[in-house]
Amino acid sequence: MKALITGSKGFVGSHLKKHLEDEGWEVHGFNLRDGQDLNNYEHVRQAIDVLRPDVVFHLAAQAYVPESFTSPKRTFELNTIGSLNLLEAVKQLGVKTRIHMAGTSEEYGDSAYGDGFITEETLPNPLSPYAISKLAMDKLGCLYAKSYNLDVVITRAFNHTGPGRGEMYAESSFAKQIVEIENGKRQFLEHGNLSSVRNYTDVRDIARAYRLASELPSGVYNVCSDTNVTMQEVLDILIAKAYVPIQTRENANLFRPSDFSFKVPKCDKFTKLTNWTNHIPLPSTMEDILNYWRGKA
Repeated sequence: MKALITGSKGFVGSHLKKHLEDEGWEVHGFNLRDGQDLNNYEHVRQAIDVLRPDVVFHLAAQAYVPESFTSPKRTFELNTIGSLNLLEAVKQLGVKTRIHMAGTSEEYGDSAYGDGFITEETLPNPLSPYAISKLAMDKLGCLYAKSYNLDVVITRAFNHTGPGRGEMYAESSFAKQIVEIENGKRQFLEHGNLSSVRNYTDVRDIARAYRLASELPSGVYNVCSDTNVTMQEVLDILIAKAYVPIQTRENANLFRPSDFSFKVPKCDKFTKLTNWTNHIPLPSTMEDILNYWRGKA
């Protein structure tokens, strides 16, 4: 199988690339740092035309929620218009390429279905420019699948993390700060809202899920774990694995606009079709993130 991964040098993309190569796939990347721009339709069209991949894993995005508030135009240009360029290129070329589009749980916001769970039937309530831009991408994907008979699978993955996660994200920032305290470079660990609830899956389990998703019928699929935790619980796990005592203090600047807690997600639709389950427990993931930062210290 031949795959093209947009954003293959990013956090999830790098893990997916390794996973696919381990499974025997031929993997190619499409990355802005290599001069390949999703906002340039001809760049996208040429990449698809030359490679003729069996599957495109579309992961490239402006994925940091706070940045979407400060740079909403860039967020929409990349996440929505860039995605449209990909769909249009596959349509115009007439290639038999399956498209996996990485949506996000952020599209749901604080919504829940009638029974209090988040399923694919839950009405989205996006609470950030990032979430709105990804929901627009999803709707375009569904439209192209229905109107032009493209194979388009959309995953809405809940929080995922692991070694290599950017330091702007809370759990990775906590780990990096702990390592700095261990090395005597910092006195306090600073944090924002610790009452927010998130659902975490290890990025390596997400990579497996994306590969399996590429084989499914067109549609929208949640991907999540059964691990719903507050950010306080995440911080406690990390502090328990620290080599030295950790003192913490709140920093109001680390609270994001329109913060909320997810309701409990369900991904029965996905797991019934794939038999996927997460293999790596949250404490192991957190230890791997700590060791990642220790290795870079």
